[in-house]
Amino acid sequence: MTYVGPLPPFSERAPWWGGDLQTVRNALAGATGARLADAGERLWFAMPDGDRLAGELHVPAPDSGRPLAILVHGLAGSAESTYVVATASHLLACGFPVLRLNLRGAGPTRAHCRDGYHAGRSADLAMVLDGLPAEWRARKLVAVGYSLGGNMLLKYVGESGHATRLAAAATVSAPIDLAAASQRFRAPRNGLYQRWLLRFMKREALAPCIVLNEAERRAIVQARTVYEFDDGYVAPHHGFRDADDYYARCSAAGFLDGIAVPSLLLHADNDPWIPVAPYSKAACLGNPALTVAVTRGGGHVGFHGPRAAAGGSWHDAAIAAFFAAAGGDTRQSA
Repeated sequence: MTYVGPLPPFSERAPWWGGDLQTVRNALAGATGARLADAGERLWFAMPDGDRLAGELHVPAPDSGRPLAILVHGLAGSAESTYVVATASHLLACGFPVLRLNLRGAGPTRAHCRDGYHAGRSADLAMVLDGLPAEWRARKLVAVGYSLGGNMLLKYVGESGHATRLAAAATVSAPIDLAAASQRFRAPRNGLYQRWLLRFMKREALAPCIVLNEAERRAIVQARTVYEFDDGYVAPHHGFRDADDYYARCSAAGFLDGIAVPSLLLHADNDPWIPVAPYSKAACLGNPALTVAVTRGGGHVGFHGPRAAAGGSWHDAAIAAFFAAAGGDTRQSA
């Protein structure tokens, strides 16, 4: 374990031993015990190009005045993803209001977007923070990003520096080096994962409201790997030379030096998708705002341990503890 600070200890719980079972547990067992009392209040965030993003706002009763926590899902996910609902449930129980955000083309935004998200589209997060209702802009804000959403969040925080609206940030299993993650994902042992994820990526990209030309549509349909999908569609569609250029310019690892608010980077040493080496480099940067926590075990957005909160994972308790410590009490000033 390489983390320091107030985080609780982690160990994998039976029968979810090993990186693969930790990774697939959410899909196999669902968020047992993680429930939200209601669907939340729907908020819409207008993007400059006319697309709209939807978020689901939940406020605990009574409202404790704690920071609003904004949750950003991962690749092919949405605000309804098991891990998002589990974290929302835990943070609400801890007194944090929560906004579950849907990125472009995800969940209910799909019918309101002509374009999709990618790992470096951090400007969308800035627009969401600026577009919050005034009462929430006046509140302290924190954010959690999972996998691809974590890379996007760290890129935003690094780009923004001291100007960020966030008081703290946390990420879970973020591919902070996109090229290294892509290479790991192409390993033969990850073939089933790749085919499964690529199916959902294609479904999102080919949604009726997404505007594509014939070359882009053909590239999406013919892609056999995530790299081919990124190289043939994501990169050229969003103005990058190719997948390698997209990875180089959008990897959060290149923005970590600029982070100026407390930021927790959670990762497992047996994540089958994301290599650990970029996290070792991040820990050596010497940026005092960063807490890099690499656990023994946990898989990819797994962290199913015996001390997990009811219906949640270890990372939910760790994030709540980190947010509480990052700003002391973290409640809104009187």
